[in-house]
Amino acid sequence: MNAQVLSTLFLANVPLGLTIGLCVGILVVALCAGCFLGYVLYKKNTDKKLGDVETRTKKMVDDATAECKALKKEAILEAKEQELRLRNEFERESREKKAELTKHEQRLVQKEEILDKKEDSLLKKSDALEQQKRDLQNKELEVKKTQEKVNHQHELMIQELEKVAQLSKEEAKKLLCDEILDEARHDVALQVRSIEQTAKDEANNEAKKIIALAVQRCASDHASEITVSVVPLPSDDMKARIIGREGRNIRAIENATGIELIIDDTPEVVVLSGFDPVRREVARLSLERLISDGRIHPARIEETVEKVKKEMDAEIKAAGENAMFEVGIFGLHPEIIKLIGRLKYRTSYGQNVYKHSLEVARLAGLMAQELGLDVNLAKRAGLLHDIGKAVDHEQEGTHIQLGADIAKKYKENANVINAIAAHHGDCEPKTIEAVLVAAADAISGARPGARRETGTNYVKRLERLEEIASSFTGVDKSYAIQAGREVRVIVKPEQIDDAQALFLAKDIAKKIEAELEYPGQIKVNVIREFRSVEYAK
Repeated sequence: MNAQVLSTLFLANVPLGLTIGLCVGILVVALCAGCFLGYVLYKKNTDKKLGDVETRTKKMVDDATAECKALKKEAILEAKEQELRLRNEFERESREKKAELTKHEQRLVQKEEILDKKEDSLLKKSDALEQQKRDLQNKELEVKKTQEKVNHQHELMIQELEKVAQLSKEEAKKLLCDEILDEARHDVALQVRSIEQTAKDEANNEAKKIIALAVQRCASDHASEITVSVVPLPSDDMKARIIGREGRNIRAIENATGIELIIDDTPEVVVLSGFDPVRREVARLSLERLISDGRIHPARIEETVEKVKKEMDAEIKAAGENAMFEVGIFGLHPEIIKLIGRLKYRTSYGQNVYKHSLEVARLAGLMAQELGLDVNLAKRAGLLHDIGKAVDHEQEGTHIQLGADIAKKYKENANVINAIAAHHGDCEPKTIEAVLVAAADAISGARPGARRETGTNYVKRLERLEEIASSFTGVDKSYAIQAGREVRVIVKPEQIDDAQALFLAKDIAKKIEAELEYPGQIKVNVIREFRSVEYAK
């Protein structure tokens, strides 16, 4: 109570600034004392922790050292055991190798003994062979001497024979060879003739049966057709209307159709001339419609021709499809179908090619059926064999080449292409169906009335046929008979014998095939006749 009173009195008597400074000093002294005391406590704790860490570290080092010593001891023991095991294995393998080497050594010794024995035996045989060789050499010398004596005697005999025969060795050999060759040729020719005659008789009989059956089962219309289109007129006044003012109508018709109109003095007739049968048919139909309609002027002409062309395209396609269905084959390319339809307006020697192709397809199919061959292939090749004639007036080349190219273009069967190319003998047929197509083509063209040709071409063909036959050596005269279906060749008997006559007929036939175009086939008949004439006086 006294202290509080004193402090109160003191503070009351001391100024305010001095009191604040005194309080701050006391606080600073207290703070310093606290820091010092904290540092002392922290250092004491740190020293204690360091002592504990050192103790644990020393203990861990001691434990690790003891463990390393134990591991080292175990590793040493394990290494000693491994060394002992390897040493035992090495000793065991060494003993086995040593035993094996001992066995090999024994075998080598045995083989050496056997080889020594064989060597002795070979030496003995070699001595024996040497003795035999010497004996053979002695015998060879004796034989050589004997051969020389024989050769000398042979030469003496040949010289004596040459003196007796008055011929040298070479001359006698040549004479003998010529005689043998002549006899062989004669015998071969006779044998070939006999074999060929037998084969021909049998083949002809069988072929006639097959062809007769095929022809009987295939009865087709084969009347010939004309190749020039003629349009009848109701009166001669129509000619002037067709020509038109200053010829404008006829020019319009010719320009639109590509066909030439021939208007001459023939009454009530207009002739259409052109190489393209389809265009000629378009011109004929167009002209008939214009005449029937009565309105003939350039605009009407162009309209009518265009309409007829569209109708013709449809009719051509329908004709091709009808041919395909009629024959019974399918899968033809649309362009090939159109070309088949175009054949309806194409003729060959006056025969309609469309009908001819259908007939060939039927005949080839029937013959293939009789022989047990591919009927569809034969029909397909027969229908397409003259397909080149649909474009032969537009492109260069024979109808055979054009037909084969068309078939290749539209991916036809290789056998069909070969049949097209071989049906006139231009190349070798690869299948029997190709041969049947060629035979069917000949049958269809050779029917009486199926084909016709002009008188000029007919006479030229007969003259050329006789000229070819007369061009061979030994031919005396030749005659074309039976409308060119046969040529009779009379040979000179002193130059051609019977055997040579056989080969002459073959050569003439080959030359006719190569140089002459003709429908059907031509028979070559070689006649050899020897006459001996003497007069009694």
